[in-house]
Amino acid sequence: MTTNNDIENDYDVIIVGSGAGAMTAAIFAADQGNSVLIVEKSDKYGGTSAISGGGIWIPNNDEFKALGGTDSEESALTYIKAASAGSAAESRIRTYIKNAPKMLRELQANSRVKYAVAEKYPDYYQHLEGSLPGGRSMDPELFDTTGLGDEIEHQQPASGNTLLMGKMAWTARQAHKAVAKERGWMLMIIGLMLRYKLDFKQRKKGRRDRRAGLGGSLVASLRHSVLDRKIPLWRSTEFTDFVITDDKVTGIKVLRDGQELTLNARYGVIMGSGGFEQNQQLREKYLPHPTQQAWSATPKGCNTGAALEAGQKLGAATDLLDWCWWAPTLKVPKEQSARGLFAERAFPGAIVVDGLGKRFFNEAAPYLEFGDAMYRNHQKTGNSIPSWVVFDSHFRHEYAMGPLMPGKIMPDSRAPKAWRDSVYWKADTLEALSELINVDATGLAATVTKMNGYAKTGIDEEFQRGGNVFDRYYGDTSVKPNPCLAPIEKGPFYAMKIHPGDIGTKGGLLTNDFGQVVRPSGEAITGLYAIGNCSSSVMGTSYPGAGATIGPAMTFGYVAANHISANRAKTAE
Repeated sequence: MTTNNDIENDYDVIIVGSGAGAMTAAIFAADQGNSVLIVEKSDKYGGTSAISGGGIWIPNNDEFKALGGTDSEESALTYIKAASAGSAAESRIRTYIKNAPKMLRELQANSRVKYAVAEKYPDYYQHLEGSLPGGRSMDPELFDTTGLGDEIEHQQPASGNTLLMGKMAWTARQAHKAVAKERGWMLMIIGLMLRYKLDFKQRKKGRRDRRAGLGGSLVASLRHSVLDRKIPLWRSTEFTDFVITDDKVTGIKVLRDGQELTLNARYGVIMGSGGFEQNQQLREKYLPHPTQQAWSATPKGCNTGAALEAGQKLGAATDLLDWCWWAPTLKVPKEQSARGLFAERAFPGAIVVDGLGKRFFNEAAPYLEFGDAMYRNHQKTGNSIPSWVVFDSHFRHEYAMGPLMPGKIMPDSRAPKAWRDSVYWKADTLEALSELINVDATGLAATVTKMNGYAKTGIDEEFQRGGNVFDRYYGDTSVKPNPCLAPIEKGPFYAMKIHPGDIGTKGGLLTNDFGQVVRPSGEAITGLYAIGNCSSSVMGTSYPGAGATIGPAMTFGYVAANHISANRAKTAE
């Protein structure tokens, strides 16, 4: 057992949480001469970042410009302001746009983190001025975890939907190539499989791929960079409250090894501890109803709102508490968290219907908008929670949906028996399927008839699915005339149940341009900073592009570390 005499209690900077934003802040704080401690409640480090796609949305980044791309701070500002529609302070948006490229440039130059620009990944709102058809989202390069040794076993394990066939690491660019069936995709898949299978030394150790991709790559490379700097990271250490001296935050209280400890922070505490989506009581207090923590795709038990509640006790201002980073999700037996449906909704030949058998939104739309649409439609009809993804045997053979790999790889006979009538429902006819899932049969039949017509013309007359470059990003390029539309006509037919889940809450402690937590008056609470999902999003109610969660978390981690270091330098003068 750890005793008070065994540990160091005083640090320059203490960081709560161990996701991408928290570890980025730790690296920049340490590189400016601060002694740093990271504390993490879970027995695993990495948080939601580790199970995510790991992308970061960095407007005006160096990599895109090096490839001949054109972007500017002004264009990005125009776009985010239009997307957020007044729900975020312009000064914070400007801070983000100015500092995001600097953060990435310095992080890549001084750590093991490496990103590549996703040239083809479009901004989410293609109809808005300032949007780009690609170049702002960044994709983590694969990272060899060998150098981490046994420490990699303490990382939050990757979500199944971020791995090829549930076990092989790949990049988002490789995943897109496979999904869109771009030229050479099959050879690429074979190469990835051979690399995995022929790594005999690693296969003897177990199923985990030697290389990490997506969020696993980002977190592993950050963790290695933290270890390079000998920054201590205490797992299984729960933040319980702030230490206040003369109205300033001067440390934190934690529970570790059954002991309450007081840890002093000479220059600042940075909260990067996630939102409150895993706290059912707070969900019911703030979020639209119905709401269930079981619908969240984030690690179970990690993000329970400790920063929010402790900050509120200090009189901190809050914002956007009724918003999440919405995403439709489904439950898979034996998986700790729900699975988000991200790319699959754009695949041709699947639709989403409510209990009336009717579509209510563009299935290929960004997931935040789709989750929000589920709530809005439910308020009108009372019939879209849950909703149902419906597809036929042709779709089942060709495409993945949730944990179901394409039937040509994973036929129904190879799918776990426990998934039948829990993950997917199956019937020979649409009418029989309707009865099985309690969806109006007449409504579903009429919807399918309409969609089959749209597939022929290539025009979705109701919701314009496939009508912009973002929709088509995950479409099948071999399907004409619209890569997002195909008929649903060949039995047996399938359905999957989805709920309005999330990849984290969007609201939290309100911060200023330096990442400082503020009171309702706008006055900063000295010594206290918040980044990531425990703070209210700089994007307001919008989701401008892939990586607009982690990108700001890392950027404001950089900003907060710089602000603390600058104040320290002034104090020393």
